[in-house]
Amino acid sequence: MEQAPVIIVKRKKHGHGGHHGGAWKVAYADFVTAMMALFIVLWLLSSSEEVQKAVGGYFTDPTGTGKMVGNGLRGIGGESLTVANKMDMAQLKDKLDQAVKQTAPLQKIKEHVMMTVSGEGLRVELTEGTEAGLFFQSGSPDPSGVGKEMLSTLAQEIGKLPNTVIIEGHTDNKALNKKDYTNWELSTDRANNARRWMEANGMRPDQVVQVRGYADQKPRDSTSADDPSNRRITVIIQNPPNQTGFASEGAKGGTGTAAAAPEAEKPSPAPAKKK
Repeated sequence: MEQAPVIIVKRKKHGHGGHHGGAWKVAYADFVTAMMALFIVLWLLSSSEEVQKAVGGYFTDPTGTGKMVGNGLRGIGGESLTVANKMDMAQLKDKLDQAVKQTAPLQKIKEHVMMTVSGEGLRVELTEGTEAGLFFQSGSPDPSGVGKEMLSTLAQEIGKLPNTVIIEGHTDNKALNKKDYTNWELSTDRANNARRWMEANGMRPDQVVQVRGYADQKPRDSTSADDPSNRRITVIIQNPPNQTGFASEGAKGGTGTAAAAPEAEKPSPAPAKKK
């Protein structure tokens, strides 16, 4: 009897990737990402214009003024994001301006209070309006009555802030009629006396990181070095380092230390003119 041939059937085993592979995980992750993006867009549409600009500024320049700080999102439509630094300082400028206007003795001299938002923070300049002096009497390092009132108003508002402060003193180019006492000493003494008065009237001692004296080296009116507006005190309310993305010059000086070293800031001035 003839033996039947042996037939071998080979079956290809198909993998179970359709059920246990990783392709579906990638698709699911894409879906979740798309849903997250949708929720962020919906949140932005319901937020204020300031927040929208801040978010847009972040993606335009992540290290610049559009950088966001704060405690994150608190919910759809929330306003927990802090807006850009310049916007914060603009709001502080308006608040200080209102404080000056509401103080009766200061209403008449408010045009001599200049507030400017810069990359360093908010600069508040108290410029002398007359030859005799307004905030400081001519040639004197001690603030006048109006000067004390103005510095007290600033101190009470600045004391509520976490920001650090730099105080600068500036003079015109007129020589003083005092031996061994120049505009360098006068500008530094005025800035330091302003610091003492502000710390005694609302500003915390740990807020001032530097006291600078520039004499006549940085005139406000460069076309007229002897103009009274060049005699001024400048209070700089600094941006916090974590908002600017870099440590400011004042923050490097150490908290609570008043560094009065005008010679380190500028070279010795040229011989001043006689009054």
